[in-house]
Amino acid sequence: MTKESVKAQPSRTKKFLFSCLRWIALVAVFASAGFAQDAATSPSGQTVTRPAVHGHRPTVRDAAPTSPSLCAQCVQDNLAYLAGPALHGRGSGTEDEHKAAEFIADKLKSYGLTPAAGEGQFIQTKGNQTWNVLGKIEGTAEKDQIILLSAHFDHLGVKDGKTYYGADDDASGTVAVMELARVLAKQPQPRRTIIVALWGSEEKGLLGARYFLLNPTFPLKDIVANLEFEMIGRPDPKLKPDELWLTGWERTNLGPALAQHGAKLVGDPRPDQKFFTRSDNYAVAQKGIIAQTVSSYGLHPDYHQTTDTVDKIDFQHMDRAIASMIAPVTWLANTEFKPEWVEGKKP
Repeated sequence: MTKESVKAQPSRTKKFLFSCLRWIALVAVFASAGFAQDAATSPSGQTVTRPAVHGHRPTVRDAAPTSPSLCAQCVQDNLAYLAGPALHGRGSGTEDEHKAAEFIADKLKSYGLTPAAGEGQFIQTKGNQTWNVLGKIEGTAEKDQIILLSAHFDHLGVKDGKTYYGADDDASGTVAVMELARVLAKQPQPRRTIIVALWGSEEKGLLGARYFLLNPTFPLKDIVANLEFEMIGRPDPKLKPDELWLTGWERTNLGPALAQHGAKLVGDPRPDQKFFTRSDNYAVAQKGIIAQTVSSYGLHPDYHQTTDTVDKIDFQHMDRAIASMIAPVTWLANTEFKPEWVEGKKP
């Protein structure tokens, strides 16, 4: 060894200390990386650094945010129960439909909504034929003006020993309304009152909605607009990813107004199917109230089949679809804008 090399060589003690410090630094780096990975998959959802994978979800959710206020687990859990084996397809007018109504009512109460079905109740009953669930977020300055968010929660039940689960039709729309209710109830009190209505026995000819319209628990004239949510559990291949379509787009100025305020809404791409007349919104619209349906149904082959099951739901699409409507509905509940029928287009 040369003199220069001896000069440059640190003492053995210094070399030992340097080696120890280097190993400590490496351990710290790996530990912090492991913590970050754990945080990404934490059920609390506080820090997300990579996509979360949920049971039943056919696609991995992107790391791209949907909405900080959306509860993806709530969406999945509520749909899994409503379209699961315990409720046997929520057949119209059955005890399973009644159980579904009680489940929804309990959830709305836990979200902080108040009863809107009359006599301090969340459930409006038509004998043993059907049950409607109604909850309210009281408005402030314009509390007598009502934004009505609705969906039907019944389906076909059991036929010939086979269960028709109705995950997309319409557990998906029901869960969307429930999640919107949960989010909106946590926001500052809106100017207008928001009422959520989950109708029973739609599959029997809009029975629940029609019963309510004959026995309203608040003045129908106070309804500014009704948005029905129907079959949003899968994307429509005719649309861009995560877009939704609105029935009766050409009938009112509501769709364009919502789109201007962030809604990923376009007109119904299949007017020949006459979807405007095929859900509860039509019964409401026949009363002169602006009422339209939000959907992304793309004519998939599981419609009214036993194969309309939870495993077919695209939860990533649902998360984004619901999240995309939070800001527009919040705007509608706080604006002075009142939608109007296009001349000659009122049913």
